[in-house]
Amino acid sequence: MAMTPLPGVTVTPVAYFPKGHFLENLAVRADGSVLITAVLQKELWYVPANPAAEPVEPLLLHTFDHLVTGIAEVEPEVFVLCLTEGYTTHESHLVRLDLTGWQPGNPLTPEVLLTFDDRVRALNGSCLLGPGVLTVADCFAGLIWRVDLTQRTGRIWLAHDTMGDDPDSEVDPPPQPGVNGVRYSPRTGYLYYTSTAQQVFMRVPVDPATLDPAGPPEFVTALSDGDDFCVDDEAGVAYVTRHRANTLDRVPLVPRYGSEVRHLIGDPLAPVMVGPSSAAWGRGPEDTGRVIYVTTDGGTTAPPDGAVRHAALLRFELTDAEQE
Repeated sequence: MAMTPLPGVTVTPVAYFPKGHFLENLAVRADGSVLITAVLQKELWYVPANPAAEPVEPLLLHTFDHLVTGIAEVEPEVFVLCLTEGYTTHESHLVRLDLTGWQPGNPLTPEVLLTFDDRVRALNGSCLLGPGVLTVADCFAGLIWRVDLTQRTGRIWLAHDTMGDDPDSEVDPPPQPGVNGVRYSPRTGYLYYTSTAQQVFMRVPVDPATLDPAGPPEFVTALSDGDDFCVDDEAGVAYVTRHRANTLDRVPLVPRYGSEVRHLIGDPLAPVMVGPSSAAWGRGPEDTGRVIYVTTDGGTTAPPDGAVRHAALLRFELTDAEQE
């Protein structure tokens, strides 16, 4: 049976960042601007909406005291960011950032929403399960947290062997994380996650009433170097950044279709996209399934050819499938 043809893709740089910056995660706002976390630099950046072809200058919004990883919009113009002290300690927080009425240049006042107990290791990707309920990957504790935002409480949502890290991996530091990116699809009823160290893409059924797991995790496909991703549940695929492999892959959302994992870009190496770390759909009326924003670290973690490039925010536009 022939595989589904890949879409065509046009890549446009939106903004460049200093060399050595590790852009970790992003949230696209309703106006088309983008918020980006830089994990090692402990920074939050703003990129204005950019309808033009030329890259724009990003604006540094805030520097935190901790590494900053995941970011999710939990209400219109209200964002929650994940802060973690490091890879071996336990101090981690969620902070709330209300941008209602905010304009670039105005000061920010992040508010600590929750401080985790000492079971936490390192917060990573995050996503909403439903109104007021956030899931957060803990990539070195090998579990996913559930946070009830109104009550400001957190508890373990699920722990599983496939979420574990690999402290003995032979890759260069930092160590390979376990559960990394998380995304929920109300249409399919599953939360999907990547586990970088375990080299898998998984799904968990979610109870629509309680928003707790409705069953054990299910193996979808093998996937090395998987990081964050966005889900096109209408097409039945995810677009996954493979950080050290320097590719953006189209991955099926259902098991038994592992042979249909395909490189959308990056094989051969695409110099514009070295060290891709996260992906999110645009917010235009027809952007889902068509426009993806991707962050990169420019090879800061693992330069494929020994050269570290500028970190970047890229815009991918998918076009009609190419016939093979």
